[in-house]
Amino acid sequence: MKKKFLSFLLVVFAAFGLFAGCGDNVNSSGGSSGSTPPIKEVDYAGEVTLNTADVTLTQEVTVKAYIDGDTTHFNVPTSIDPNGLLKARYMAVNTPESTGTVEPWGKAAASFTKSKLQSASKIVIETDADKWEPDSTGDRYLVWVWYLPQGETQYRNLNVELLQNGLAVGSKITNTRYAKACTNALAQAKALSLKVFSTGKDPDFYYGNAYEITLKELRLNIEEYNNKRVAFEATVTIHNVWEVYLEDYDEETGLYYGISLFYGYDHKFDSILAAGNRVRIVANVTYYETGGYHQLSSLSYDIMNPTDPENTQQLSTGNRAGYVATDIDTFYSSRTLTLDVYDEDTEETTTVEKTFSYAQLVYGTTISMQSLEVISAYTTNNGGANDGAMSLTCKINGKTITVRTEVLKNASGELLTQDMFVGKTIDVKGIVDYYNGDYQIRVFYPNAITIVE
Repeated sequence: MKKKFLSFLLVVFAAFGLFAGCGDNVNSSGGSSGSTPPIKEVDYAGEVTLNTADVTLTQEVTVKAYIDGDTTHFNVPTSIDPNGLLKARYMAVNTPESTGTVEPWGKAAASFTKSKLQSASKIVIETDADKWEPDSTGDRYLVWVWYLPQGETQYRNLNVELLQNGLAVGSKITNTRYAKACTNALAQAKALSLKVFSTGKDPDFYYGNAYEITLKELRLNIEEYNNKRVAFEATVTIHNVWEVYLEDYDEETGLYYGISLFYGYDHKFDSILAAGNRVRIVANVTYYETGGYHQLSSLSYDIMNPTDPENTQQLSTGNRAGYVATDIDTFYSSRTLTLDVYDEDTEETTTVEKTFSYAQLVYGTTISMQSLEVISAYTTNNGGANDGAMSLTCKINGKTITVRTEVLKNASGELLTQDMFVGKTIDVKGIVDYYNGDYQIRVFYPNAITIVE
């Protein structure tokens, strides 16, 4: 029996050695510890070529707005879109999120796309067939994006390049025009364990526990918390579809501090984030480049452990928004605050004075303003969901401020139009918002505007 058992062990060890030896020859990152040569990298994005004379539709464009890694808004001729704007969703790729929800490598993908297009001498978008094809949302068009690097004569395919660099996974590649290049680029990125296919961590993504702070601390030092996870208490003031506004009062400065939070299409947060609720928020701080402001996203919640400190929680109900009565002179004034600044390198705290515009300090908070004369108005009309939203240009005491509304309807469901307000004096209640380089008041509800004369 002993001899048979020993023979069995020798067979097992020999087999184990054989398999172990085979495994030693292959390295997922392209290296080799045996006779297998490293993977030879191929530039698939440069191998495919743009043929403007083909059956597809092509158009040279310029960038209107950088959204994320796989979505860009381009300026186009009105023959393609009456408003001269095409919202492009990149064909065959899906990059990690970087706008509302933020995922590992999302910022890297967005930065990669922006850098390539910003430095290009020309940009061309191409359809996959013989027409401009909308995606599943109906609001964006699926396109191949080509860019011509400065000083070069051959265009590069950005869709393929995102896959090639491990900054995207494939999305409905089969039967697309450049399916072979996409498939090969994706396989190579996986074999080399690049970015989203690696076991390493994204240096631009915060993996640690949340910083316990106040909303005041966050607002006054927003850049320092960018891409980090934070936890604080605040009151929900406005609930707008998948976005809410939060604010918290600070006794020391006598100000409310606020911020917007995008929680996405997850209904489990609807009741927690109802207006009037006092909540504990655990989320990521992100910069929303299209809007030009910081916001919160990627809420944390474990339904099996709702009281976990790392969870977003509802603390109380029935709380009220501040709606601080603000005159136009205060709105455009400045405020100097004394701040304690902590240096992580020296582990020392110093006291400094810093001046902010008042509107910057109270961004995202609720205010009210009276006796605004509406001198002109603009109503959105581009065939989208925001048709009917208004921008009311108002004056008081020789100063101008914009009141921007959502689509407003009365109790009978009738649309409130600009003709109702132009030439009138109004009182408003809304959120201090930032749009197109200026602070303004954003109004969400029809009863938040009162015509006084």
